[in-house]
Amino acid sequence: MSETAAIRPHLERRFETQRVVFWHDPEGEYDADLDTLGLEGVQTVRVSNDEYAIKYRLLHQEPRAKFLVYRSGAVPTGIGNWLLDLELAYGIFTADRTSLVQQELGLTAAGIGDVVLARENFFRLVKRVQGLKKLLDADDDALLLQAKMSAVLLGQSEHSLLEITRTLLIENAGGMDLKYGALAEHGLDEFYWQGVASIYGYRSPNPSIADLVLWVFRQANAGFKSERPGGLRNIQLDFGSFRNDRRSQEALTTLARRAARDLDYASTIEDASFRDLVGNDLFEEADRKIISDLARAVAERTVTPREVTEIIRSRQSSIWVDGYRKLYAAIGCASDLLTALSTLDLAMQSFDEGLGRYQSDWFRIDQLYRQFTYAARTAEFTGPLEALRAQVEKFYANKFLYDLGNAWQQQVDGIERWRSAALRPQTSFYTDHVVPITKDGRRKAVVIVSDALRYEIADELGSRIRQEDRYDADLKAMLGVLPSYTQLGMAALLPHSSIGHSQDGDPVLVDGQRTDGTVNRSKVLDAVEGKAIQAEDVFSLTRDELRELYQEHQVLYVYHNRIDATGDKAGTERQVFEAAEDTLRELVDLVKRLTNANATNILITADHGFLFQDTALKDAFYLSTLPQGDDIKVTNRRYVLGRGLKEDPAFKTFTSAQLGLDSDLDVQIPKSIHRLRLPGAGSRFVHGGAALQEVVVPVLAINKKRKSDVRTVNVKIMPESDKITTGQLVIKLFQVEPVSEKIHPLVLRAGLYVGETLISNHLALTFDQDSADQRERYQNAHMLLSQDANDYNNRPVEFRLEELIPGTNQWRIYGKAIYTLKRSFASDFDF
Repeated sequence: MSETAAIRPHLERRFETQRVVFWHDPEGEYDADLDTLGLEGVQTVRVSNDEYAIKYRLLHQEPRAKFLVYRSGAVPTGIGNWLLDLELAYGIFTADRTSLVQQELGLTAAGIGDVVLARENFFRLVKRVQGLKKLLDADDDALLLQAKMSAVLLGQSEHSLLEITRTLLIENAGGMDLKYGALAEHGLDEFYWQGVASIYGYRSPNPSIADLVLWVFRQANAGFKSERPGGLRNIQLDFGSFRNDRRSQEALTTLARRAARDLDYASTIEDASFRDLVGNDLFEEADRKIISDLARAVAERTVTPREVTEIIRSRQSSIWVDGYRKLYAAIGCASDLLTALSTLDLAMQSFDEGLGRYQSDWFRIDQLYRQFTYAARTAEFTGPLEALRAQVEKFYANKFLYDLGNAWQQQVDGIERWRSAALRPQTSFYTDHVVPITKDGRRKAVVIVSDALRYEIADELGSRIRQEDRYDADLKAMLGVLPSYTQLGMAALLPHSSIGHSQDGDPVLVDGQRTDGTVNRSKVLDAVEGKAIQAEDVFSLTRDELRELYQEHQVLYVYHNRIDATGDKAGTERQVFEAAEDTLRELVDLVKRLTNANATNILITADHGFLFQDTALKDAFYLSTLPQGDDIKVTNRRYVLGRGLKEDPAFKTFTSAQLGLDSDLDVQIPKSIHRLRLPGAGSRFVHGGAALQEVVVPVLAINKKRKSDVRTVNVKIMPESDKITTGQLVIKLFQVEPVSEKIHPLVLRAGLYVGETLISNHLALTFDQDSADQRERYQNAHMLLSQDANDYNNRPVEFRLEELIPGTNQWRIYGKAIYTLKRSFASDFDF
């Protein structure tokens, strides 16, 4: 494009609002090309010592025509310029590039021309100029112009130092500085560093983004302390934004790892107490140090359970916590487990009391052990837990499994028949739980049978289901059948009048019918208009297909098998707790699918429980004797079926009649938690015996309500004053109630605003306290005012709590309080 063609749009825009344009061209650069402009409807007049004639023509001869009055050479000054009055009225057009750009930008503030002249290369690209114009306001000064030019070069609309620095840090974390190079190419790097020096306080003879990063982390590690008025408040506030904003969080973690390495941070905390590091989440090494030392302290019993809980809770807001949640979870479970075991009382006066105490209390030991083992096995790093793991394994195996097994065995030895006044028998499941739902013929029932869903797992499942909106779950227990194995347990759950082993032990028969496999169980259920189906088949059905299946039957039995399928194989038995976690997720999903198919009454139960310990068993846990008898049909690690079984003090022997079974087979159970040592079989995961973990069988009744019953906790702002007189403000906040299954934690963002202008840090606050003690549900919001707050002295200021709108990145106001900013000059020195 020629120079003249480039000028034409500027002239055309002038003629849109005025009929006369005066063009001064002192060097006469455009004289030769003047006639090629091609301005439609515009007459071109050259000034050649005929100013009066031109003036007469413009005002009297052709008062409505459009004229371009072009003058080259020097222009007379003052009254020597006969066209001065018209030039003042219409303005002067000049074609030097700086003026043209300034005119196109529409900026008139002092210094704009100097910026345009110094950054000439920036304005050579029309697309770039057009992008800049979209960001400009008519009253922008030279500093704002350069800030917005920087934003254009970085490919963004935000021009604040915060947002420009955020972009440069994100790029630097990715190992590149191309965008910074664009600033340097157009001479805006110097402008950036001047801003960083005056606003953040960073100064260097050779500034760079990498050096800025290291400087920022040094200041952050020192708490942004400074002796100068105003200190490092601005970089402290913006650093909080870099860390907490999702756009830059990942980059900041990358930069933090680099800074920790360069500062050799790990060596500086080598001798620090984990208690001194609890409030430090700047570097990942702090979490690692806390985890290592806290795990050791729990193992050595030198830290209270309450302190462990508070430390773990406080670390959940760390930006590093996602990589360490399982380690923290494992430590918390171990602390609770070891504490519970230290005061464990296993005394029981009767068979029924033992069943009741396991159902109400002792099962939590098994639950904590499972949760600890799962977290420890699946954590990315397991080294910090080795000593703690050894303690947990030793205490759980010896002080709980072994001692409880022996204490419970004394009660088992004292009974003549396998029945309880405390728990209904598993063989009455259909009569006790299904019939009350279906007896009127109007309601249907769904029974989910999850193989080896131990009572403690069902307890956690109930909690997870209750956390879902509109769902309720009620857990009860049954006394499982003996032996506590799949074939017999599954048969006991079906409708029947009689139950017993077949000639060779398996299959188990109910009312003379086989019960092994889905097909045979469906045949048994035919009598009650029922059907058996595998869980994987339910997952494969569409919603409409599942609705149709549900409508066609009065009772639907859904068989799920994850835990037993994993634990019963020697090669996978150590993964049984991982299988339990999968089971919890799958069963919640299964319940939701069924309720979406209109199921309203769902029962979840199991065929049996199990014993498990993660470490290899010592010889003392195996029987040294083998069963003897006239006709042994089945020998399992935890039970024996046969005829004429010989009495042995290592076994508890029952006749089928004593067990409520219709069969001529006798049953022997290894006492306590002992196993028979069998070739090729696993030993950690077992069931079939009479241990409490094997025979206390869950029944979880689930229903879905019509109205929502889940909400987040309520939070109140508790102002202690209505004035802000210093650069910091501490606001007390109160979590009204404890979190629970139906009252969920709440994450809020706090800030101080004048209108929509933020004048403080943004502070993330988590309200997740489950304590019933009100004193433990207070927390303080520490707000730091930015230097911009000085512009709003004696003005109302709004403290605002905001919550994230679900499914979006937008925030809405949760609560607010009004303050008046009343800061004196002395407050400039309070930071």
